[in-house]
Amino acid sequence: MSATRVFVARLVGCGVFDPVGDRVGKVVDVVMSHRQKNPPRAKGFVIEISGRRRVFLPMTRVTAISPGQVITNGLIDLRRFSTHGQEFRAIAEMLGRKVKLTNPNRSGKIEDFAIEQNRRGEWNMTELFIRKQTRTGNPFKKSPTEFVMWNEIAEHQEDVTSEDAKQLLSTVEDLKPADLANAMMELPEERMLAVAEELDDERLAELLEELPEEEQLEIINDLEDERAAEVLDLMGPDDAADLMANLPAERTEALLEMMDYEEAEDIRQLLQYEPYTAGGLMTPEPIICAQDTTVAQALALVRRAAVEPVLAAQVFVTMPPFETPAGQYLGVVHFQKLLRYPPGERLGNLMDTELEPIPADAPMNQIHRDLATYDLVALPVVDKNGNLIGAVTVDDVLDHLLPDDWRSEEEK
Repeated sequence: MSATRVFVARLVGCGVFDPVGDRVGKVVDVVMSHRQKNPPRAKGFVIEISGRRRVFLPMTRVTAISPGQVITNGLIDLRRFSTHGQEFRAIAEMLGRKVKLTNPNRSGKIEDFAIEQNRRGEWNMTELFIRKQTRTGNPFKKSPTEFVMWNEIAEHQEDVTSEDAKQLLSTVEDLKPADLANAMMELPEERMLAVAEELDDERLAELLEELPEEEQLEIINDLEDERAAEVLDLMGPDDAADLMANLPAERTEALLEMMDYEEAEDIRQLLQYEPYTAGGLMTPEPIICAQDTTVAQALALVRRAAVEPVLAAQVFVTMPPFETPAGQYLGVVHFQKLLRYPPGERLGNLMDTELEPIPADAPMNQIHRDLATYDLVALPVVDKNGNLIGAVTVDDVLDHLLPDDWRSEEEK
C-alpha cells in the first residue's frame, strides 16, 4: 500500500523501482522548496543510479511511496542534479538545524520531519520531530523530544554549530573516502566546513586526498595551522605536496616546520618539481629492495597494511640506500612473478631490467604513453644520476585524463 505520510530521514537509502519491479537506484535526499506563508513542498528526490550518478526524480514521476521503496513511472532524467531558486536538500541542509518555536521559551533541533500528500497529490511538510534544547547537567542523558507542526516554527537559525555537524556526520560516517567526498561536495560551503571540523584527523586526511583542489583549499584554509599540519602528516606525500603547492609560500613553510621531519622532507623534495611532470606527480614511498632480498622478504613488505594496493603491485630493486632518494635503479619485480617463485629465490634473479625508468622532468604525455604501452600501474622515476627517487602510479595521473567535472558524473 502506498503511504500518504512519510518521514524524510527514513527515505534515505530506500530502493527506487520502475513499474515492473526492476531497481533503478536508491534515494539520497529529498528536494524541498520554500513557499511564502506555506509549509515547504517536496519537489522530488535526489537518487543515485548506476555509475554512482546522482540525478533528480520529480515527484510527478513518483507513483507510490511504500515502506522501504519508491515506485516511479519508469522515466528517469539522466542529467546531473542541481538545485534552483528556493529549492533546498532536506537531509543535507535541514536535518540537524536549530530552530526557535513560537513559544519563546522553547527551542530545539530538527531530527526528522514528515511530508504528507494532499488531495491534489502534492507532498508538503507537516510536523517536525524536534529534540528539545535543555540543560540536564548529565551529558549522557538525551534531551526529550516532541512533535511540532510547521506553523509552530518561529525561526530557523542559520549558524552551523558543531552539534549540527555531528548530526549530519552520523549519516555519512560509514561511507568510503571517495563516497564521503562526493557527499561533502554537495553540501553548502559552511556546512561542509563544519562537518570537516568534526572529522578525526585520519578521516579528514583521507577525505582531502579524494576532494578536488578547490574544496581541499577551502577546508585546509579553515583549519588552524597546528591541526592542518597534523592532517597533512597523515596524507600521502604526493597528495600533501599537490595541496600545499597551492598555498601561500609563507603558510606552506610554516606548516612544514610543524610537521614530522621525514614527512616534511619528502614534501619539500616533491615541491621542487613542476606539477605536471613525473617528479611532481610521483610518490616517494615505493617498495624498494636489494638484489639479495628473498621472495619471502619482498612479499612481507607487500603485505603491510600501510602499503597502497597500487604500490604493492611491484617491487623496485636498487643499489643501497633503499629509501628515496635510493641508489642506482636496477630493475623491477612484479607481484605476480613473486607468487610464482619459491620463498628463498633472490630478487636479483627475477627482476625485469628492460623496463626503462623515466626522468623526473618527464611530461604527462610520456607518462601516459609508457603506462599504456607496457600495461603498467607504476613507473620508476629517477634523477639525472639514475638513482630511484619515487614512482608515478596510474592513480597519480588518472585525474588528469578525466574532464575537470568528472566527479559530477554528468554525461557529456
